[in-house]
Amino acid sequence: MSWESAIPNVLAGETPALASASSDFPGMNSEEFAAFYERSARPLWAYLARVSGDAALADDLLQESFLRFLGADHPNDGEVSARRYLFRIVTNLLRDHWRRPRAASIEDIPEELFEARDHADACASRMMLGPALGSMRPRDRQLLWLAYAEGYSHREIAGITGLASASIRLLLFRARRKIARLLRENAADDGRVR
Repeated sequence: MSWESAIPNVLAGETPALASASSDFPGMNSEEFAAFYERSARPLWAYLARVSGDAALADDLLQESFLRFLGADHPNDGEVSARRYLFRIVTNLLRDHWRRPRAASIEDIPEELFEARDHADACASRMMLGPALGSMRPRDRQLLWLAYAEGYSHREIAGITGLASASIRLLLFRARRKIARLLRENAADDGRVR
């Protein structure tokens, strides 16, 4: 399922709550909000999907984040600030989700783990990255995604996650070292290291 099919189309007016709320957002009319939504939804969804490891959860939390964003009272300091604020909202929504107890199910295991390993090396590398990220703590996945997929600075990551700015560098170092170790172990298990 892609983010476009899971997210309501603001321009088509399929979600009256978002469409009407966007007209009340300071500094943005409906068209400006729709454009902001189109530019922001995909990176937010990608962040949510990669950090949570669950596309359906990413769909749900993305919608919830835009509703909270529109209902929040914050200064409109431009698109960069608004986007950072959205990342903070989704980070808090993820944190709330992780705090809730959940039951384990075999349906939660990605199908790639059950597939044969007869793919090309590039495909195998992607397949190794998913399980490696999946075995990491959510905070480590979150930090890696914000730093390397979204390109945020340490200070910006601290603002989004609520962690101390001084600790981001060390936490990222540890997360990079952990994923490198996991990838080496996965490659060795698959007989790809020579």
